Formats: sequence, C-alpha cells, structure tokens
Amino acid sequence: MTATDDRIDDLVGKLGLEEKVRLLTGRDFWTTWPIEEIGLRRMVVSDGPSGVRGEVWDERSPSLNLPSATSLSSSWDTGIAARYGAVAAVEARRKGVDVVLGPTINLHRSPLGGRHFEAFSEDPLLTARLAAAYVRGLQDNGVGATPKHYVANDFETDRFTVDVRVSERALREVYLRAFEDAVVQERAWLVMSAYNSINGATATENELLETPLNSEWGFDGVVISDWTAVRSVRSAKHAQDLVMPGPRGPWGDKLVEAVRSGAIDEAVIDRKVRRILHLAARVGALEGFEPVEPARSEDGAAFAREAAVEGSVLLANDGILPLAEPARIAVIGHNALHARSQGGGSATVLPERVVSPLDGVRAAFPDAEVSYSLGAIVQEGLAELDRDAMRNPVTGELGARVEMLDAQGALLFAEDRLASGLVYFGGDAPIGELATLVFETDYTPAESGPQRFGFASVGTGRIFTDGELVAERTTEAVGTDLGAAFLSPPAVSAPVQFRSGRSVRLRVEFSPQRVDGGLSNALSITIGTEPADVDADELIADAGRAAAGADVAVVVVGTNSRVESEGYDRTDLSLPGRQDDLVRAVLAANPRTVVLVNSGAPVLLPWREQAAAIVLNYFAGQEYGAAVGDLLTGAREPGGRLPTTWPAALDDVPVLDVTPVDGTLAYDEDIHIGYRAWLRAGAAPAYPFGHGLGYTSWSLTDVTTTPFTDGVTTVGLTARNTGGRAGKHVVQVYASRPDSAVDRPVRWLVGFATVRAAAGEVVDVRVPVHERDLAHWEDGWQHEPGEYTLHIGTSALDIVATTTVRL
Repeated sequence: MTATDDRIDDLVGKLGLEEKVRLLTGRDFWTTWPIEEIGLRRMVVSDGPSGVRGEVWDERSPSLNLPSATSLSSSWDTGIAARYGAVAAVEARRKGVDVVLGPTINLHRSPLGGRHFEAFSEDPLLTARLAAAYVRGLQDNGVGATPKHYVANDFETDRFTVDVRVSERALREVYLRAFEDAVVQERAWLVMSAYNSINGATATENELLETPLNSEWGFDGVVISDWTAVRSVRSAKHAQDLVMPGPRGPWGDKLVEAVRSGAIDEAVIDRKVRRILHLAARVGALEGFEPVEPARSEDGAAFAREAAVEGSVLLANDGILPLAEPARIAVIGHNALHARSQGGGSATVLPERVVSPLDGVRAAFPDAEVSYSLGAIVQEGLAELDRDAMRNPVTGELGARVEMLDAQGALLFAEDRLASGLVYFGGDAPIGELATLVFETDYTPAESGPQRFGFASVGTGRIFTDGELVAERTTEAVGTDLGAAFLSPPAVSAPVQFRSGRSVRLRVEFSPQRVDGGLSNALSITIGTEPADVDADELIADAGRAAAGADVAVVVVGTNSRVESEGYDRTDLSLPGRQDDLVRAVLAANPRTVVLVNSGAPVLLPWREQAAAIVLNYFAGQEYGAAVGDLLTGAREPGGRLPTTWPAALDDVPVLDVTPVDGTLAYDEDIHIGYRAWLRAGAAPAYPFGHGLGYTSWSLTDVTTTPFTDGVTTVGLTARNTGGRAGKHVVQVYASRPDSAVDRPVRWLVGFATVRAAAGEVVDVRVPVHERDLAHWEDGWQHEPGEYTLHIGTSALDIVATTTVRL
C-alpha cells in the first residue's frame, strides 16, 4: 500500500453506497460525476484517436486533425508515436479533456474491416510497440490513454451482438498481445471494453477483464465501457468499472439493490470506486493530489505535416520522384480538391482547415502552371454546403440558423452555425425534447449548374428552396447498427438549378426518428448537395487532355467516409466510382504520372505496374496537401513502410471474412493473420507487409547476434546509406522455426529499428529480440528449446540476411 492508496481508501470510506454506485455510471455523454464533498470534480473524456474533439461536435470549436492511425503505424517509429500522443495530450488540455478514448489497437484481421483506418496494423508486435509509445506520450503529459477495444473487435458487422470464437492461443499471441505493452510497460490509465462477445461472454462480462488484464498484467486503471456496451447488472460482478454514457444505464438503482440483497459484495463496488478516484488523482481531478505536469509541447500543425510525411509509403517509383521543377502540372481527381483527412465515425474531428493536395502542389511549385481536372466523381451521399457560400438569414453573417421546435411549434433552442453538418452528441441542445429541427441559410453558389439539395438523417424531412416545397421524404436506417444510422445515415435530395452569384434560400425542416438507449439524446444530420448526373466519360476525357498537355500528371485517388467508417464493413476493395478508368486514361495520355492514394486501408490498384510512381498517403490529416508538396519536391522523403499487406486481387486475400453466421464469427485462421496468412498460403500480394521505398539506397551487412541475457538477444548489423541524400530505413527482424513441434507462422516479426543517416553515413544498428516473442501459448507461455532463424529484411518477403540464435 502506498500513501496514495491510503488516502484514496479514506475517501472511499466517506461515501455512501448510493454515492459509490452513482460514480460508476457517466453523468452524461462525456463526463463523470463530481462529488464536491471529497474534492472530486467531473472528468471529461473525448473521442480520439487522431485528434481530440472535446465535449461538443461543433465546427465552432475546431480540433487539430492528425493523420489516421494507419499513417502513424506506417512510420514504424516509436518516437513519432510518442510525439503523436504528446500532441494529442496538449490538444486535450486545451479543450479541457482529461481522458482520450484511444489508441484503437484492434488488428487488421481482414482488409474489409470498416474501421481499419483507425487501427494500427495486422501485426501484434508492431501494434503493441507503437501503441505503448502513443500511451506514453499522452500520459507523460497528464492525459489518460484508453487502449481500445478490448478485445477481438476487429470488424464492424453485427459488432453489438456478435460472438467471436477464437482459440486461447490466438488470443494470447495475437489479439491480447497488441494490448499488452500499453498496460504492462506504460501502465495505461484506462482500457475500453468492447461491444462483442468473446467465446460466449460479452466483453463487459468476460473473465478476460480479470485475467490477464488485472491478475497477470497488473492493470490498476479503469475499465471504461464502449458507449452502451454494458447491458446488465450482472456485468458489475466482473472487472468492468465505468459504464458510459450516462446518466441512465443498467446499473444505478438495480446495482444498489443487488449489493443490499447480497448478490454483489460491496467490496466489488469499492474496488471500482477506488480505481475511478485513482484515475481522478492522476489527471488532476481530485483535490490533494498533484497531477502529472506536461513534459513536452510542439506546434501541432507542424507535427501533423511531419507525421503525414513519415507515414506516407512510396509504393513504387521509376525515378520520377522527387520532381525536377516541372513547368506544367496537371492535378487530377476528386480527392485532389476534396481530400479525405480522416475516416468516418466517432473518431471524426472538425479541423479549422484542411490543406488539399491541389493547394499543396500549387504552394510547392509556385512557378509552375498547375491545372485541375475532376476526372471522376467519388462522392457518395451528401457533401456539406460550402461554408463561404452560406449566409445566416438572421444575422447576415456567414453561416446558417438552426432552430429546434417542440411538438406545438414553440421555439426550444436556437443557434447560429458555420457549417451544415450538425452532430449533437452531448452539449446543451434539447434533443430529447425537440419535435422539429429547422435549418435555414441563404446560399450563393460559385458555379452554375444542376445539383441535388437535401438532407441525410433518419426521420422525416421537408426540403424548401426560396420558400417552395420541393420534396418531403422519410428515411429509414440501413441495417441494425445504431452507429451507422447515426454517423452515416441515408440521404434524400431534390434537383436544384443553381446560378453562379445568385442567392437562394435553402431550408430543411426535419423530424427525427426516435431511438431508445444511449443515443436517445443524440442527433446527426447533414444538409448539403449531391452531384447531378454528369457525363462520366467526358470527365475522364477532359482529364486525359489535361495530362497530355502537362510535363507531369498528379492523380489523387481514394475513398471517403461512406466507404471507410465505423458502423459497417466494406464489401470489396475497389476504388469507388470510375477512378480506375481515370488512372488508366491519364497513364495512356502521359506516362509521367504520379498517383497519390488517399485511403485509410488497402484498395486494389490494378494499373499499379504502369504508374511512374505511387505514394500511399492514407487519411493524412489536416496538413495533407502541405505534406504532398514536401514529398513531391523532395524537401522530405516518404518515411513509411506498410503495416498491412496490400493485395493485388480480392480473391487472393487469405483471411477475408467479416460476416457472422448465426451470430458467430469464427477466427478459424487462428494465429495466422496478415502476412502470416499470406506466407502460409504462398500467395503473392501487390505489396507485402513492411514494404516501402525511399529517395536513397541502403546496404545491410555484418549481422551478428548475442546469447540470450535476461531473456533478450540483440541482433547487430551495419546499415550504410549508399545513396546521394539523407534518408530513413526500417530494419525488420523476423523469426522462424521450420522444424517446430507446434504450428507456427512461416515467419513472424520479432523486432524492428528505424535508422536515419546522411548520404554515405554508416550506422551501427541494434535490434533487441525478446525470448517471450519466440514463445507460444499452451496453458501458459512455453519456450521450445533449440535453434531459431532470424531473418533481417526490408519487408516480410524481402530478406537480405539470416542468422541463428539458440533458445
């Protein structure tokens, strides 16, 4: 027992049973209950992990938008991950946030996973190392980290009800391994329990919360539930500590009764309260306890730009990059102008600005003639109205007027907004009481032509232009996932003929469909436009003509939040719309074409062998375009390596299924996911795990190993930058045991190191390999004695040297 433990025990002793139980359910969507008598203030939690939104989902309170987790993990750099966490912590403190709900470290089991962009990698070791660094960056700066979603929450289909059937070995070696370092090494202050069941028991009522989390890993933090994941009083018997959201939930009075009846021991409640107070002490929410003082701070936008570069993967390059000051550049693609900086879902933040690739190219090449062509329409569903084209009819300023009316038409609430995407998930708006939401703005389009104007939400809406009713429709949720209905609802629109410079009064009157449970006081609606019917062939032809007349073409292809989002999985890996046809046409017109891929997860690139260069940028955050300028000019080198295998064809993927059958999804592949499954199947991907090029060249020589000491052997080698400029290299160490008595992967990652060197510089590299990462699980960790081969490479397929070590 420490002095802190004693003081917290004293505080627990001052609370009555009702006060204790109330602490165990949130006060609202984003905060916990305060108790002034013991000096406890509320704690604020916020969605992350690629930015910190805060208590309100509101463009008037913008947030720093960092690159997606797939971009972060592509850096293969724990230093970048720690700085990422530190920058998020500074942003959290700016917004009054105590706990960030991240990092998301579920694994890329299948490339169809809809939330793939928000998670790190297909490999448990890479995920574990980077996640631990992220947690360290947050918590060294006084903000709680929440590794999530514990555990086997690796897909979206039926995520609330599915039972994942997975062997104990796969759990230990793969899915739990991804969480372990964040808890054991960095002492994460929270862990989030998932929606799904694991082997017959929901995550919030699962023994995995106790073993290994508490009993083996020594977790002393708070297990917070995913929103609405706790469903019964029964879960209170388990190591589930905090139910979110509040104030209603399944515990409350029922839990008080269960304790008084003897069904649940009050000591169980005390343990949960003790952990919540300990968290409060750590974040500075409890009087008498000194919070962690921030250790570091840096410019957030500058870091977002650097992280986007470090996470960009140069998939292919025939020597065209970096560009040599072209006089004419044709920039092409929907995503070049309307870049995706993040995926859809609860991870969304609202940045103050997003630098598009087109902006970035123009800034990086100020003396070049830069043209722009749409090429192909990628947008699915509604796009928000251009903020600069909206004027509030009440104030006359930029924006729109939003009013909420009761069933009698009386005004309940009014506000002036700057954007037409509205999400009420917490905050002061009386969502539970409103009958009708009214949105109104005077819209002055920049271009003439037909478009479709409407809304996206679940309920009944009436659409008006200049006072005329043009459509009245009711929409129903697609599927059963409440998250998808809330975050990516269906759209209704009507044709409108806009004229450049002519203002039109746009109005939507919307009555939401009522839902029960945790989203009963939440509302999401987007008012905006859909593209009118266009001649797709002519768009592609226009792009081809622009490319033919340029020295170089830069094509940006990608996905959007309708393709990659929380709430649903993907059905295929193809780029949406006519983008593949567009790239083929541009390549035919100008072989000097650089393709930038703006997706959070793998997509098929059937034209990849014809492109002069391909750069994967992922969802690169708000400084995307600035990073593109750095990469194209060569001011910075793309520093990324793939954290996930990219397939050439959907049918090649060895582990694909994300669709439960009769409520169950079996992880029959066991420990063989990602590159392990590809190696086992003998299939060739488009780009293997670990792949990534740079702007210089390297040699790796003089490989040595040391005997195991205290459970660690060290792989030593010499890395030489043999090129003409400074650069980065990622040394990867894989293990194999061909004659093993147990089923093992063909190769599996056991260590890596990031190397940076000037042209001609020689660096001594040391990569520790832990005995534990050679072990297998069979009723405990087992160490098979004998010789292991260590493979030193630049990807899971590209091995440049081997050595052996004896265990």
